[in-house]
Amino acid sequence: MSEEIIGINNVYKAFDTKEVHNGVNLSIERGENITVLGGSGSGKSVLLKEITGLLKPDSGDVVVDGDNIIHMNETELVNVRKKIGMLFQGAALFDSLTVEENIAYPLRENANFPEDEIKEIVAKNLEMIGLPDIQDKMPSDLSGGMKKRVGLARAMAMNPKILLYDEPTTGLDPPNITRINHLIRDMQAQFGITGVIITHDVQSAFEISDRIAFLYHGKIVFTGTVEEAKNTDVEILSDFINAKMEGGDE
Repeated sequence: MSEEIIGINNVYKAFDTKEVHNGVNLSIERGENITVLGGSGSGKSVLLKEITGLLKPDSGDVVVDGDNIIHMNETELVNVRKKIGMLFQGAALFDSLTVEENIAYPLRENANFPEDEIKEIVAKNLEMIGLPDIQDKMPSDLSGGMKKRVGLARAMAMNPKILLYDEPTTGLDPPNITRINHLIRDMQAQFGITGVIITHDVQSAFEISDRIAFLYHGKIVFTGTVEEAKNTDVEILSDFINAKMEGGDE
Protein backbone atom coordinates (compact mmCIF):
# COMPACT_ATOMS: atom_id res chain seq x y z
CA MET A 1 0.00 0.00 0.00
CA SER A 2 1.38 3.42 -0.96
CA GLU A 3 2.16 5.93 1.76
CA GLU A 4 0.89 9.48 1.55
CA ILE A 5 3.50 12.21 2.03
CA ILE A 6 1.28 15.21 1.15
CA GLY A 7 -2.45 15.36 1.73
CA ILE A 8 -4.50 18.34 0.52
CA ASN A 9 -7.94 17.87 1.96
CA ASN A 10 -11.01 19.95 1.07
CA VAL A 11 -8.98 23.14 0.67
CA TYR A 12 -10.68 26.44 -0.08
CA LYS A 13 -8.83 29.65 -0.89
CA ALA A 14 -10.06 33.00 -2.18
CA PHE A 15 -8.43 36.38 -2.75
CA ASP A 16 -11.09 39.00 -2.12
CA THR A 17 -13.92 37.86 -4.39
CA LYS A 18 -11.79 35.61 -6.60
CA GLU A 19 -12.24 31.98 -5.61
CA VAL A 20 -9.06 30.06 -6.43
CA HIS A 21 -9.52 26.74 -4.65
CA ASN A 22 -13.02 25.44 -4.19
CA GLY A 23 -12.58 22.17 -2.32
CA VAL A 24 -9.23 20.85 -3.61
CA ASN A 25 -8.46 17.24 -2.69
CA LEU A 26 -5.16 15.65 -3.67
CA SER A 27 -3.20 12.80 -2.11
CA ILE A 28 0.48 12.62 -3.12
CA GLU A 29 2.36 9.39 -2.54
CA ARG A 30 5.85 9.17 -1.11
CA GLY A 31 8.44 8.83 -3.87
CA GLU A 32 6.19 9.65 -6.83
CA ASN A 33 6.41 12.44 -9.38
CA ILE A 34 3.05 14.10 -9.87
CA THR A 35 2.39 16.97 -12.25
CA VAL A 36 -0.47 19.40 -11.68
CA LEU A 37 -1.82 20.73 -14.97
CA GLY A 38 -4.30 23.55 -15.38
CA GLY A 39 -4.95 26.75 -17.24
CA SER A 40 -3.38 30.09 -16.37
CA GLY A 41 -4.85 31.43 -13.15
CA SER A 42 -6.22 28.05 -12.08
CA GLY A 43 -4.34 28.13 -8.78
CA LYS A 44 -1.43 25.79 -9.48
CA SER A 45 1.23 28.03 -7.96
CA VAL A 46 -1.07 28.80 -5.02
CA LEU A 47 -1.12 25.05 -4.37
CA LEU A 48 2.69 24.98 -4.04
CA LYS A 49 2.56 27.92 -1.63
CA GLU A 50 -0.03 26.10 0.47
CA ILE A 51 2.21 23.02 0.63
CA THR A 52 5.09 25.15 1.95
CA GLY A 53 2.89 27.14 4.33
CA LEU A 54 3.62 30.42 2.53
CA LEU A 55 -0.14 30.74 2.01
CA LYS A 56 -2.76 29.41 4.38
CA PRO A 57 -6.06 28.12 2.98
CA ASP A 58 -9.27 29.70 4.19
CA SER A 59 -10.35 26.22 5.23
CA GLY A 60 -9.29 22.62 4.83
CA ASP A 61 -6.13 20.74 5.78
CA VAL A 62 -2.65 20.46 4.31
CA VAL A 63 -0.68 17.53 5.73
CA VAL A 64 3.04 17.31 4.96
CA ASP A 65 4.92 14.18 6.03
CA GLY A 66 2.37 13.47 8.74
CA ASP A 67 2.04 17.03 10.08
CA ASN A 68 -0.99 19.25 9.50
CA ILE A 69 0.65 22.60 8.79
CA ILE A 70 -2.49 24.75 8.73
CA HIS A 71 -2.22 26.05 12.29
CA MET A 72 1.58 26.05 12.56
CA ASN A 73 3.45 29.22 13.43
CA GLU A 74 6.52 30.37 11.48
CA THR A 75 8.96 28.59 13.81
CA GLU A 76 7.15 25.29 13.37
CA LEU A 77 6.91 25.81 9.61
CA VAL A 78 10.70 26.24 9.35
CA ASN A 79 11.14 22.61 10.40
CA VAL A 80 8.61 21.45 7.79
CA ARG A 81 10.25 23.56 5.08
CA LYS A 82 13.59 21.87 5.73
CA LYS A 83 12.00 18.76 4.20
CA ILE A 84 11.05 20.67 1.03
CA GLY A 85 13.23 21.92 -1.82
CA MET A 86 11.92 24.38 -4.41
CA LEU A 87 13.00 24.99 -7.99
CA PHE A 88 11.58 28.38 -8.92
CA GLN A 89 10.37 29.31 -12.39
CA GLY A 90 13.26 31.67 -13.11
CA ALA A 91 15.78 29.72 -10.97
CA ALA A 92 15.75 32.76 -8.60
CA LEU A 93 19.50 32.79 -8.02
CA PHE A 94 20.98 35.70 -6.06
CA ASP A 95 22.75 37.82 -8.69
CA SER A 96 25.35 39.15 -6.24
CA LEU A 97 26.41 35.69 -5.00
CA THR A 98 28.63 33.13 -6.70
CA VAL A 99 27.27 29.72 -7.66
CA GLU A 100 28.86 28.26 -4.52
CA GLU A 101 27.32 30.94 -2.31
CA ASN A 102 23.90 30.39 -3.91
CA ILE A 103 23.94 26.65 -3.28
CA ALA A 104 25.38 27.12 0.21
CA TYR A 105 22.79 29.74 1.16
CA PRO A 106 20.13 27.36 2.61
CA LEU A 107 22.84 25.41 4.46
CA ARG A 108 24.13 28.57 6.13
CA GLU A 109 20.65 29.91 6.84
CA ASN A 110 19.01 26.76 8.18
CA ALA A 111 21.72 24.52 9.56
CA ASN A 112 25.00 24.60 11.44
CA PHE A 113 27.25 22.90 8.91
CA PRO A 114 31.01 23.47 9.10
CA GLU A 115 32.41 25.29 6.08
CA ASP A 116 34.41 22.32 4.80
CA GLU A 117 31.25 20.21 4.76
CA ILE A 118 29.36 22.98 2.96
CA LYS A 119 32.04 23.01 0.27
CA GLU A 120 31.72 19.22 -0.08
CA ILE A 121 27.93 19.43 -0.45
CA VAL A 122 28.24 22.20 -3.05
CA ALA A 123 30.80 20.21 -5.06
CA LYS A 124 28.72 17.01 -4.84
CA ASN A 125 25.55 18.78 -5.96
CA LEU A 126 27.30 20.47 -8.88
CA GLU A 127 28.66 17.08 -9.94
CA MET A 128 25.14 15.67 -9.67
CA ILE A 129 23.73 18.26 -12.11
CA GLY A 130 26.63 17.81 -14.52
CA LEU A 131 28.26 21.21 -13.86
CA PRO A 132 31.40 20.53 -11.83
CA ASP A 133 33.94 23.26 -11.12
CA ILE A 134 31.69 26.29 -11.67
CA GLN A 135 31.64 27.27 -7.98
CA ASP A 136 33.22 30.67 -8.60
CA LYS A 137 31.04 31.73 -11.52
CA MET A 138 28.37 34.40 -11.11
CA PRO A 139 24.77 33.84 -12.28
CA SER A 140 25.36 36.38 -15.04
CA ASP A 141 27.98 34.00 -16.49
CA LEU A 142 25.42 31.19 -16.86
CA SER A 143 22.95 30.28 -19.59
CA GLY A 144 19.27 29.86 -18.75
CA GLY A 145 19.63 26.09 -18.66
CA MET A 146 22.67 26.27 -16.38
CA LYS A 147 20.82 28.60 -14.01
CA LYS A 148 17.96 26.11 -13.75
CA ARG A 149 20.41 23.32 -12.97
CA VAL A 150 22.16 25.40 -10.31
CA GLY A 151 18.72 26.21 -8.89
CA LEU A 152 18.10 22.47 -8.65
CA ALA A 153 21.47 21.95 -6.93
CA ARG A 154 20.46 24.60 -4.38
CA ALA A 155 17.03 22.99 -3.90
CA MET A 156 18.82 19.71 -3.11
CA ALA A 157 21.26 21.28 -0.62
CA MET A 158 19.25 20.38 2.48
CA ASN A 159 18.63 16.80 1.28
CA PRO A 160 14.85 17.30 1.07
CA LYS A 161 12.17 14.61 0.99
CA ILE A 162 10.02 16.69 -1.36
CA LEU A 163 10.93 18.82 -4.36
CA LEU A 164 8.50 21.38 -5.75
CA TYR A 165 9.11 22.39 -9.36
CA ASP A 166 7.45 25.60 -10.60
CA GLU A 167 7.53 25.61 -14.42
CA PRO A 168 10.95 23.90 -14.54
CA THR A 169 11.32 23.98 -18.35
CA THR A 170 9.84 27.41 -19.15
CA GLY A 171 12.09 29.46 -21.42
CA LEU A 172 14.51 26.63 -22.18
CA ASP A 173 15.53 25.25 -25.57
CA PRO A 174 14.86 21.55 -26.36
CA PRO A 175 18.30 20.22 -25.28
CA ASN A 176 17.99 21.94 -21.89
CA ILE A 177 14.39 20.80 -21.48
CA THR A 178 15.65 17.24 -21.97
CA ARG A 179 18.43 17.79 -19.40
CA ILE A 180 16.03 19.17 -16.79
CA ASN A 181 13.55 16.35 -17.37
CA HIS A 182 16.29 13.76 -16.91
CA LEU A 183 17.44 15.48 -13.72
CA ILE A 184 13.91 15.45 -12.30
CA ARG A 185 13.69 11.72 -12.93
CA ASP A 186 17.22 11.24 -11.52
CA MET A 187 16.28 13.00 -8.26
CA GLN A 188 13.41 10.57 -7.89
CA ALA A 189 15.37 7.44 -8.84
CA GLN A 190 18.55 8.16 -6.87
CA PHE A 191 17.13 9.72 -3.73
CA GLY A 192 13.48 8.61 -3.58
CA ILE A 193 12.39 12.24 -3.64
CA THR A 194 8.73 13.09 -4.10
CA GLY A 195 8.30 15.56 -6.94
CA VAL A 196 5.37 17.95 -7.33
CA ILE A 197 5.58 19.68 -10.69
CA ILE A 198 3.67 22.67 -12.04
CA THR A 199 4.06 23.07 -15.79
CA HIS A 200 2.39 24.12 -19.03
CA ASP A 201 4.68 21.73 -20.92
CA VAL A 202 2.42 18.72 -21.42
CA GLN A 203 5.07 16.68 -23.25
CA SER A 204 7.49 17.13 -20.34
CA ALA A 205 4.72 16.25 -17.90
CA PHE A 206 4.21 12.97 -19.74
CA GLU A 207 7.94 12.21 -19.59
CA ILE A 208 8.61 12.96 -15.92
CA SER A 209 5.35 12.04 -14.18
CA ASP A 210 4.01 8.92 -12.55
CA ARG A 211 0.63 10.61 -12.24
CA ILE A 212 -1.13 13.68 -13.61
CA ALA A 213 -3.62 15.85 -11.73
CA PHE A 214 -5.80 18.44 -13.47
CA LEU A 215 -6.98 21.56 -11.66
CA TYR A 216 -10.08 23.17 -13.12
CA HIS A 217 -12.49 25.72 -11.65
CA GLY A 218 -10.96 25.35 -8.20
CA LYS A 219 -11.09 21.56 -7.99
CA ILE A 220 -8.94 18.59 -8.96
CA VAL A 221 -11.18 17.03 -11.61
CA PHE A 222 -8.78 14.26 -12.66
CA THR A 223 -5.93 12.24 -11.19
CA GLY A 224 -4.42 9.26 -12.97
CA THR A 225 -1.41 7.81 -14.70
CA VAL A 226 0.09 9.37 -17.81
CA GLU A 227 -1.64 6.77 -19.97
CA GLU A 228 -4.95 7.45 -18.25
CA ALA A 229 -4.47 11.18 -18.86
CA LYS A 230 -3.69 10.62 -22.54
CA ASN A 231 -6.83 8.52 -22.94
CA THR A 232 -9.12 10.40 -20.57
CA ASP A 233 -12.81 10.89 -21.19
CA VAL A 234 -12.70 14.05 -19.05
CA GLU A 235 -13.39 16.41 -21.92
CA ILE A 236 -11.83 19.55 -20.43
CA LEU A 237 -8.54 17.71 -19.78
CA SER A 238 -8.58 16.10 -23.22
CA ASP A 239 -9.13 19.51 -24.83
CA PHE A 240 -6.34 21.04 -22.71
CA ILE A 241 -3.85 18.31 -23.67
CA ASN A 242 -4.73 18.46 -27.34
CA ALA A 243 -4.42 22.25 -27.43
CA LYS A 244 -1.04 22.14 -25.70
CA MET A 245 0.31 19.34 -27.89
CA GLU A 246 -0.73 21.35 -30.95
CA GLY A 247 1.00 24.44 -29.58
CA GLY A 248 -2.15 26.39 -28.80
CA ASP A 249 -3.46 28.04 -25.68
CA GLU A 250 -5.76 26.50 -23.18
